[in-house]
Amino acid sequence: MRVLTVGVFALAGLIFFTSFDTAKGTNIRTDASLLKLSDLIQERSHKNGQLDESNAVLRDDVEALAERDDGSSEADDARLKALEKNAGTHKLQGDAITVTLNDAPPDATAKLPGYPEPQPDYLVIHQQDLQAVVNALWLGGAKGIKVMDQRLISTSAVRCVGNTLILQGRVYSPPYKIQAVGDPEKLQKALADSEAIQNYMVYVKVYGLGWKVTEDGPVTLPGYSGTVDLKYAKPVE
Repeated sequence: MRVLTVGVFALAGLIFFTSFDTAKGTNIRTDASLLKLSDLIQERSHKNGQLDESNAVLRDDVEALAERDDGSSEADDARLKALEKNAGTHKLQGDAITVTLNDAPPDATAKLPGYPEPQPDYLVIHQQDLQAVVNALWLGGAKGIKVMDQRLISTSAVRCVGNTLILQGRVYSPPYKIQAVGDPEKLQKALADSEAIQNYMVYVKVYGLGWKVTEDGPVTLPGYSGTVDLKYAKPVE
């Protein structure tokens, strides 16, 4: 019996030593590594925002120089402006609406009978929700769309990781604001007709997800200020 007891203590000592050697005196339950990663993401997001602003200033300078005398005809200039307008690199003015989506309170419960109590997944905005709004607004004839403070272009991708939005190298947290320039009546009808948004509205009523649509009147959307280089696709010649 004593031999067995000694063996148990020896094994316990080995486990303790192995654990200590692995931890190297650090708190192995800490979230410090996750916090460092979060800080790095925020830092890179801020840096990308600064680069976008610098790029926008440089683009304005280049356009101002090009307009002095580039030898092009009026027809060429008109065609170039039309292409830039469609590309979303220039400012866009017009009547707009804004859609705001937000997470539900973390302690939310089912507000209507017949529905289960919410899972954590039910209470946060997902990528599919943001994509549903953007797609509906395009379908409703939006001339331009801004998500948070960035203009969308043809290569923009709305992606969510956890409960954060990653858009064109920058990170955002809810509430999420999506603004679209176009006919307000048609835009709101497109939102109402979207099956994906109709499904989202069930969660709004039952679990308290945030949803707000406002008419903004005349606004000016910023032009896209990032790079427009294509990595894989090539223009048809």
